[in-house]
Amino acid sequence: MKHKSVDRRDFIKITGVGVGGMILTSSCSHSGGKWRFFSDDEALCVAAITEQIIPADEDAGAGEANVINYIDKQLSGFFAGYQQTYRRGILGVQQTSTLMFGNKFETLAWEKQTDILKSLESGNAQGDIWKHDSSQTFFELIRDHTMQGFYGSPRHGGNKRYVSFKMIGIDYPRIYGQNRYQVFPGTLKPLK
Repeated sequence: MKHKSVDRRDFIKITGVGVGGMILTSSCSHSGGKWRFFSDDEALCVAAITEQIIPADEDAGAGEANVINYIDKQLSGFFAGYQQTYRRGILGVQQTSTLMFGNKFETLAWEKQTDILKSLESGNAQGDIWKHDSSQTFFELIRDHTMQGFYGSPRHGGNKRYVSFKMIGIDYPRIYGQNRYQVFPGTLKPLK
């Protein structure tokens, strides 16, 4: 058995190709759409649910606040522990929707979507998935994440263009970091 020596330059080339291949492979295994976690179909369903929870009226709703982006972003990071809950919950919502009205949740009329969410919230949703998972727990989770995405800071992915702050009538809260400012009533003074 003959050993071929590899010089440093060849080693770097081989390693670079290997790492590049791993990056390409991992990015190709992504959902393929614009989402970090959701598939395009899942995103449509979740967006419809969030719009039901915070609908647009004279003010912006969850759709305009881009709450779906917040949830998607957080499920790829801080909320990663809820990924399986969301996958199964979305399947459960679609199963309930099909059993109750014969179609996908996001395609239904507003009133029918409301009926499905009421059945989830009450824990009485139809479907095999809800025999093992709690529809009520999933509803509470997605409701809480919707509220966070709508009312939270835009830096986390939701509340696009500060729509909830405008609706409530507050300015974007300023964050004074690193103890550089001392706040006195009506003024800001730099610390010396």
